[in-house]
Formats: sequence, C-alpha cells, structure tokens
Amino acid sequence: MAMNTNELVKRIVMLLCFSTAILSLAVNWSINNNVTNSDKSRTRGSAQARQAVAKPKSSPPLSFLNFSATQASNRQATDETKLVVDLSDRRVYVYHSGEVIASYPTGIGKKGWETPTGSFQIINKQLHPIWRHPITGKVFEAGADSPLGDRWIGFWSDGHSQIGFHGTPDDDLVGTAVSHGCLRMRNPDVRLLYKQVKLGTAVEVRS
Repeated sequence: MAMNTNELVKRIVMLLCFSTAILSLAVNWSINNNVTNSDKSRTRGSAQARQAVAKPKSSPPLSFLNFSATQASNRQATDETKLVVDLSDRRVYVYHSGEVIASYPTGIGKKGWETPTGSFQIINKQLHPIWRHPITGKVFEAGADSPLGDRWIGFWSDGHSQIGFHGTPDDDLVGTAVSHGCLRMRNPDVRLLYKQVKLGTAVEVRS
C-alpha cells in the first residue's frame, strides 16, 4: 500500500511539472506574438508616415505644374517690348505684348554708311549726348544745335563707333538716307521712344 501511495505522488508531481512547462511555453508564445505584431504595426505606420511626407495629398498633379510654367513663360515672352526697324519703310515700330503700340519715321544710313541689319538690343541711353564726328573727329556739344538732338539710344558698337536712335535739329532729314548709320528721329518722337525702351530691349533691323 505504501508503494502505491508513493507511485501516485510521483505521478502527480510529474503531471504538475509537465503542466507548468506547457503553461510557460504558452505564456512565452503569447508575449512574443504581441511584440511581433507591435513591431509590424510600428513599421507599417512609419512607412505610411514616410509616404505621406513624400507625397502629400495637397500636391497638385504634374500636368498642372507644367501647364502653369508654360503659361508663365509665355507671359514673360509676350510682355517684352521690342523695336522693329524697317529700312525700306524708314520707320521704327514699337511692339508690346506682340502688338504695335507706336511707330515713328526715321532717317537711315547713307550709301557707304548703311544701317546694319540684324538682331540687337539697347546697350546705352543718354540724355543730352555729346557727338564726335566719325571722320573729322570734331566734337559737338549738347544743345539745341547738336546733330544728336537731346536723346541717344544706342544698340550697336564695334568698340569705337556706335549706332543708335537719336534726335536731330533738322526735321527735314527724317525719312532720308543721310546719316552715318544712325536712325535720326524728330526730337519729340525720340523723347517718347526713350521712355518706351530700357537697356536690353530687343531691336530688329530689317532691310
């Protein structure tokens, strides 16, 4: 009878140890599973956060950005003032936003001193300019009798001589081919042109 009791006690102890081991494994599995799920959740949340930063919902579509940039470029191009000189017509035309807003008669270069054709830009402007004759070297001071009138708008230079728009004390010379390449204008007209252009304004001279 004593042996049966001892055997029973041993079996009960073994059962309790086995049950404890199973319970411990179950607890560990539950803890590890929760940690893994938590890590996955944090990783997924971080990825979503990075995606939200990289592509915010408020970002406009690419086609809209391209369309806006094109519109801005077109506005900048059409808003620029441009001068077109027609030597055969002997007039200068002022364009703004692609439309002629003014035109003035001009004198042009005489034979051997033809006004150069091509694309240029305004390189200097001067009130009451002083002029040196390109052949004789005589200097003409600013004043009512100055061959340049009271405004100078230069658009060409070879480093020594210059060509540009300027006034004249003799309106009868406007519209004729008598200059040394410059474009002579009536003083009231060149004053208006002086206000309409700035350094860098495009100048196109056509034959």
